[in-house]
Amino acid sequence: MTATSEPKIVKERLPSASARLSLVPTGSVPGLLDGAWWPRSRDLLREIPTLTDALDACWGRITHVTVNPAHWPVIPRKVPVTGHTVHVGWFADELDPNKVILFSYTVGRLDLLVIPPETEPAAAARLMAAATVPGGSRTSSGLMADEAMSHDAAEARGREDEWETEGGAASAKPLRRPEPRSGS
Repeated sequence: MTATSEPKIVKERLPSASARLSLVPTGSVPGLLDGAWWPRSRDLLREIPTLTDALDACWGRITHVTVNPAHWPVIPRKVPVTGHTVHVGWFADELDPNKVILFSYTVGRLDLLVIPPETEPAAAARLMAAATVPGGSRTSSGLMADEAMSHDAAEARGREDEWETEGGAASAKPLRRPEPRSGS
């Protein structure tokens, strides 16, 4: 018989900056997403308190968070936050890997796009804007795929522009044909 023990929850919280969060305007037509969250790390023990601090006042006490483990290396079962504890669950196959679901007593459920911490600020801003369109019909993974395609297209245009400025196909100088050799 083996015994397992739950890891000890550390009550001390590290100071952190405010949550990078964007929400659909209150009273908007419901869509697939209620907003976007851009955490600073993949550490749920550090990130959930910051997120709940930002949401508790306007959406009611967040009691549960559900994530997909694809992007979170460690998923604690409970996270101490200001004034209470948040329970954390996960679903691998059923939940979009780019989404987090939050439950509160007052609002019920909030679905947020999770923007990876390493995302460039300009891309994160575009994703936050796309996720907060009232009545939006794009999924979290759909928005991430759109952003990846637009990034790839911009990168390809940049490479093409660089190639052309270095003498590629659009070179202004015509190429000269080599002179034929006279009999050897």
